[in-house]
Amino acid sequence: MSYSEPARTAAAAAGAAGGPAGRAAHRPEAAGRRLRVEPIGAAEHLAFVRAQRSVSFLQTPAWGRVKTEWRSESLGWFDGRRLVGAGLVLHRPVPRLERYTLAYLPEGPVIDWTGELGPWLDPLAARLRAHGAFAIRLGPPVRTHTWSADQVKEGIADPGVGRITDLPGGPADPVGVHVTAGLRDAGWLPQSPEDGFGVGHPQFKYELPLAGRTEDDLFGGMNQLWRRNIRKAARAGVEVSVGTDLKAFHDLYVHTAERDRFTPRPLRYFETMFAALAAEDPGRIRLYLARHRGDPVAAAVLVRVGGHACYSYGASATEKREVRGSNACQWAMIRDSLAAGCDVYDLRGITPTLDAGDPHAGLVRFKAGTGGRAVRYAGEWDLPLRPLVYRAFDLYMKRRGR
Repeated sequence: MSYSEPARTAAAAAGAAGGPAGRAAHRPEAAGRRLRVEPIGAAEHLAFVRAQRSVSFLQTPAWGRVKTEWRSESLGWFDGRRLVGAGLVLHRPVPRLERYTLAYLPEGPVIDWTGELGPWLDPLAARLRAHGAFAIRLGPPVRTHTWSADQVKEGIADPGVGRITDLPGGPADPVGVHVTAGLRDAGWLPQSPEDGFGVGHPQFKYELPLAGRTEDDLFGGMNQLWRRNIRKAARAGVEVSVGTDLKAFHDLYVHTAERDRFTPRPLRYFETMFAALAAEDPGRIRLYLARHRGDPVAAAVLVRVGGHACYSYGASATEKREVRGSNACQWAMIRDSLAAGCDVYDLRGITPTLDAGDPHAGLVRFKAGTGGRAVRYAGEWDLPLRPLVYRAFDLYMKRRGR
């Protein structure tokens, strides 16, 4: 469980790799000191999150109150008395062995990923094992590869290209290479499936950089279809408002689920999500609803933490698709994220497929139309702490289709 992999990049690379900034950019190995991990209160955790430029909303204290089926706790990394890292841990019990849990840190923890990993992850593993965890699952917020919108567009048009990973690209991100190699060498097991979607959060995402850009830059960077659809929605009289009508959103969402064949979450889930995130920060979560002559035609949920704005959920009506309410919603969220000073607008998960015959290719094409870039992250990794229990849990999950 110990890490000997040397750091391969400077701490300044953390921002470029999607890693945390601010107080999390602490290098314990440079000082030769051991970090300790212990529980912290929600207020202390939130104060740490607010001091960072970019943190996933899945690593905020409020997210633990959303995931009511999991037990949650906030953990902090301390160098002496100074809090230098934080993580939200969600505990999932093993069926029939409730005293053991899977300790899950989605898109976290918020630590310095650019240096040696052992000083950070060894004390985390020791503490969680001592408190009943049979395994740890985490998702380092670091990128490994990036592809431009033009590259994705060319790949879609080329019948010889089946996946994003088949496209020629620039060099791999050194922080991502360092993290994935360090985890593998220390016995962590990669969990991200080939198609990009699995039990956890997606490894491939689509992101639109906002920093240093204007509305005109962003609009001009979209493809012709996106620009035409945004103008068409405006001419048709589509109006996008920010509000609290979760019932209208959920009706559209359930309709979308029936049309696109996925299982919708209940209205109560969204009520809990909005209440918890808004209580933590009034600007954290917003509901956008597009209407055409009074009829709801599209809706979307935007979540923002620091400089990171995230398109979390979306829905659209089958009727009146010609008025392009979804494009209008997205453009409103992009503009508001830019006005709020965000660095990136995160359109969340995509599959890496570019095969025109794959039903997921349409989602890639839609998101690539905004401009921006496709990004591969390090993905999720497991560290078995009690191998026998871990194998039993893995078998259970495979039998139930995860």
